[in-house]
Amino acid sequence: MNQQLGKEYKLCNKQLIDALFDSGRSQKQYPLIAKYDVQELKSNTPFQIVIAAPKRTFKTAIQRNRVKRICREAVRKNKMELESYLLEQNQQLGIFLLYTGKEEVGALKLEQKTKALFQKIIDDLQQNYA
Repeated sequence: MNQQLGKEYKLCNKQLIDALFDSGRSQKQYPLIAKYDVQELKSNTPFQIVIAAPKRTFKTAIQRNRVKRICREAVRKNKMELESYLLEQNQQLGIFLLYTGKEEVGALKLEQKTKALFQKIIDDLQQNYA
């Protein structure tokens, strides 16, 4: 598997995103909240993700983009475990990742939080979809 997080990992379908919020499950690992659900995706990737930073907290686009860039990098580095689990189970996942912290967190700390969040998601999937 490659270490890239390309365009095919981007969740763009509005119906799928709405379905995440209607019937999806949720996991928290401060400063991240993940809404996710097992879905049929149009791509052949194990998961697709949306990363959001609230305008209320980060007033300027520069701040929001920086936070999203750091989150994307953390997801890219830690996606292997989640990806391999989903491939084993032959499932696809839609994920909405929301950054809820009031200030920017360092890249290393965010990577640890992302790894822990993905582990929580895997554990939850094992309990509920196994």
